Amino acid sequence: MSQKALLALCIAILLPVASYFIVKSVSRDAVNMPRKFYPEDTIDTVINGKKVTDTVWYQLPNATFTNQLGNQVSLDELRGRIIIADFFFTRCPSICPSLTRNMKGLQESLKMKDITKRIDTTFVQFLSFSVDPERDSVPVLKKYADKFGVNHDVWWMLTGPKKQIYDFILHDIRLPAQDGGTVDSLFIHTEKFVLIDKQGIIRGYYNGLDSAALSKLAEDLTLLMLEKDKRKPSPVLAELLSLWPIFLMVIAGVALFVWVVRRPRLNTK
Repeated sequence: MSQKALLALCIAILLPVASYFIVKSVSRDAVNMPRKFYPEDTIDTVINGKKVTDTVWYQLPNATFTNQLGNQVSLDELRGRIIIADFFFTRCPSICPSLTRNMKGLQESLKMKDITKRIDTTFVQFLSFSVDPERDSVPVLKKYADKFGVNHDVWWMLTGPKKQIYDFILHDIRLPAQDGGTVDSLFIHTEKFVLIDKQGIIRGYYNGLDSAALSKLAEDLTLLMLEKDKRKPSPVLAELLSLWPIFLMVIAGVALFVWVVRRPRLNTK
């Protein structure tokens, strides 16, 4: 076997492994993942003799609310799922119907992606928090949800104690809200949609009335759905490592083949 042929054979064997690490390195730098909000602390660790600083980000605490089906649901049970949240009330005379229709558009777009199997949409949850929980009872929320074609499995319209909801908006989500009492026009709440990742970390705020902002939200949602947990090994790398006996056998076979081809032949004359 010529040196060129041997080199080509070695490249053919090593190319899949080398390609994986090249693509992994390039994609880490090329993809601009949605930023994380509200750093709380830093942790310094030493890896291979080098100091590495990791940021600890604010995670939403657990809280329990009641959805439009009358079920008690908690944020903790949504860990591992991406959340898109907004704020509304059913008697809203201004922006709420538009916000709900735009959220419905996101729900339907994910439904189409799920049908085409282009991306896993099973771990996305929509949450709409009522800022008028005293009047937005379970039956009222259910009627409102049915009016807008809400999928009750993936989209919860939530009510609960007023103080709990307002504390959650003001101190955890960190957006403005004002109780209007019994006067609908005096309620003040944000038009923002909030993107929350699988660990409960806020990853973005988007104007729920702006088409460009909603397109950006859809893009960032897709990136989060593809985001890997750095604490877990890559499934691709794990798959390659599981094949090490096959690679070893191939390399041994190539070495044996080269030895047979290149060994001195006996002179039979």
